[in-house]
Amino acid sequence: MKKIGILGGTFDPPHNGHLLIASEVLDALSLDEIWFLPNSEPPHKPLSSGASTEHRIAMLERAVSDNHHFKIEKLELDRNGPSYTFETMKLLHEREEGHQFYFIIGADMVEYLPKWHKIDELMKLVTFVGVQRPEYELSTKYPVTYLDIPEFAVSSSLIRERTQTGRTIQYLTPDSVILYIKEHQLYGTNESVRNC
Repeated sequence: MKKIGILGGTFDPPHNGHLLIASEVLDALSLDEIWFLPNSEPPHKPLSSGASTEHRIAMLERAVSDNHHFKIEKLELDRNGPSYTFETMKLLHEREEGHQFYFIIGADMVEYLPKWHKIDELMKLVTFVGVQRPEYELSTKYPVTYLDIPEFAVSSSLIRERTQTGRTIQYLTPDSVILYIKEHQLYGTNESVRNC
């Protein structure tokens, strides 16, 4: 039996904040692996007008390539429509019998838990792990394992915005992702973008 952390997101693009969260949760809870779970269509927010699914996966592969504890789980990308966590975790439990799953969420999502699709059934399938984010309170009536991790105020939208305006994104996302963004001219990249 493995203890698996699940970190969902659009990863558009993946950044060092995602990697920091994954590493901290892996260590703090003595997990075996962290599976990055890219969303096709998150139910709580529209997809950005960013990179295609293929580009997001390629960037994520580059971002996690140097950590053998990090894997990419593409289950949600194979389904049409909104990605509901309950449906995904039900399928993972059926496929990966005996594994124990820890679903990692930020404080913004802890507050939103009462509105999650089939939340009571989902609580039977996963242990929620709430990581602190500035400006949010970690409080809910649902059982959540709380972890304090170092703050790193980076977001995918910040990286897209900086890329569009030609500002540096060095140290915000891995160099391999920066190179991929430049090579494929994602997010309005042009030659004036400083990658380093």
